[in-house]
Amino acid sequence: MIKLGIEKIDEYLHIFKNKKVGLITNPTGVDQKLKSTVDILNEKVELVSLYSPEHGIRGDLQAGEKLDTYIDEITGLTVYSLYGATRRPTKEMLENVDVLCFDIQDVGARFYTYIYTMAYAMMAAKDYEVDFVVFDRPNPVGGTKVEGNILDINYRSFVGYYPLLQRHGLTIGELAKLFNEEYEIGCNLHIIPMEGWQRSMEYKDTNLNWVLPSPNLPTVESTYTYLATCYFEGTNVSEGRGTTKPFSFFGAPWMKNRELIKLLNEKNFEGVMFREVYFTPTFSKHKDQFCRGVELIITDYETYTPVKVGMAILKNIMEMHEEFEFRGPYRKDGQPMINLLVGDKFIRE
Repeated sequence: MIKLGIEKIDEYLHIFKNKKVGLITNPTGVDQKLKSTVDILNEKVELVSLYSPEHGIRGDLQAGEKLDTYIDEITGLTVYSLYGATRRPTKEMLENVDVLCFDIQDVGARFYTYIYTMAYAMMAAKDYEVDFVVFDRPNPVGGTKVEGNILDINYRSFVGYYPLLQRHGLTIGELAKLFNEEYEIGCNLHIIPMEGWQRSMEYKDTNLNWVLPSPNLPTVESTYTYLATCYFEGTNVSEGRGTTKPFSFFGAPWMKNRELIKLLNEKNFEGVMFREVYFTPTFSKHKDQFCRGVELIITDYETYTPVKVGMAILKNIMEMHEEFEFRGPYRKDGQPMINLLVGDKFIRE
């Protein structure tokens, strides 16, 4: 029986006594009865403000869509955007807050932006002398398997800020501790831990209900395929946004999908199969265009190595297609998105 961090709030109410509280959350901030952390804190502490990461506090915005400050219709509280004009809480946003909380389900990938929303908020908490509380949650792809290269900070961005592996194997609370101590943010950090979770557990072992943390990660399975195909965001290959299976489907109008599948099958990757698919994205890359593609199907989660598989797929697509391109500069200094996602230049060069 697992208890999530938010379900242990009663044991830690002393942290919030006579304090005004702010909360960074999204639809994944719920207990096992699917009651929102917003509502839980609103009942137990003096909740005064909310803060929204990418996709909005209710999860109603697509990737990359900016949002402004607004009023939450349900609570009447002001929602400050952390994915618009600023990604870091300002002094004005925190002027009436004594304790800033964070309760969001991470997906176990270095390039997932919510963990840097947390890091930036921790920096602001340090600067403005606000306590910071993290309600811990499981890493959905487990706490024992790690994969990938460590990010070179020359390629630091909002999709990779600290020297982590792509598949880092840490919970959100463990990441907060790492950022605070090893990377020296130095805020007054409190982690409200889980109870009953073990490192070897993946989300499918927990009996917890999956609440999609962003619109294109609808299932637990998609967090595993995301680790393999998120790299395509830095290319002109669709990563399946605008289809019913984002990050499991990938393709392009010009892709030689049958030949690609043949090459991938010859590599005998463990724990994965590849299926020929055809799709027409309703939005994002190749919108309204018929795409020839591949579906990545996981057959064994224990032996599947998503980072290795994803890089191999990308390498084969590059070699097979003259039409393949990396997308242009993402940062003002000209860094392409692929370098930021990989945390290095070796894939592109």
